[in-house]
Amino acid sequence: QVRLVESGGGSVQAGGSLRLSCAASGRTFVGYPMAWFRQAPGKEREFVAASSRGGGSTYYADSVKGRFTTSRDNAKNTVYLQMNSLKPEDTALYYCAQGRAPGYYSSSYYYSATNFGSWGQGTQVTVSS
Repeated sequence: QVRLVESGGGSVQAGGSLRLSCAASGRTFVGYPMAWFRQAPGKEREFVAASSRGGGSTYYADSVKGRFTTSRDNAKNTVYLQMNSLKPEDTALYYCAQGRAPGYYSSSYYYSATNFGSWGQGTQVTVSS
């Protein structure tokens, strides 16, 4: 069983930046797809970004494309989400998630939360206008 711990959340003004980190422990990190999801109050959890097992392919929600960048350091068992040009609508609890099984997947795999079986506790991001 893997343990995922997010950090780096906080409160910023619109236009600001934050960098989230997700450290994995307890199970090998290498080979698993990793993703970021978020959930705002009163809304369903939504896909934000994801990276393939080696980090060579990345995927983004249209709402964050061009502003957010995800990356991973397999040697450190850590995945990152760099968030720039933040908007008030980015306010949410951000979760890191690991795919249910290692491997390569088509792009559609990454957008569904049901394909990710391990989740962190979340880190809050609040963007004020």
